[in-house]
Amino acid sequence: MLMLTCPHCAVTAEETEFAPGGEAHLLRFGPGSTDADFEGYLFARKNPKGVHFERWRHAYGCGKWFNAARCTATLEVFGTYPMGDPPASLLDHIHTRRPGWEGRA
Repeated sequence: MLMLTCPHCAVTAEETEFAPGGEAHLLRFGPGSTDADFEGYLFARKNPKGVHFERWRHAYGCGKWFNAARCTATLEVFGTYPMGDPPASLLDHIHTRRPGWEGRA
């Protein structure tokens, strides 16, 4: 069971209080994009084994969206943050916990 903390209302709860929203930091394509770009946005996902950035919504709380960094292999949650780029402190924490990690959000 994942334990997540909403960065907006500071409530820490089990994942059942939140709704997953898929991979974070995707480049979204709008009107005028090519079919290949739109297909990639809809269907191409990283699905890594290890550190992964995801979108979540505090469904049974404040209702706001946020991002979470977690390990898909161990379910360790490295931290949560408001929508946008991950803070440098979170990336430093990930590098501390996973010294060989070279990824980005």
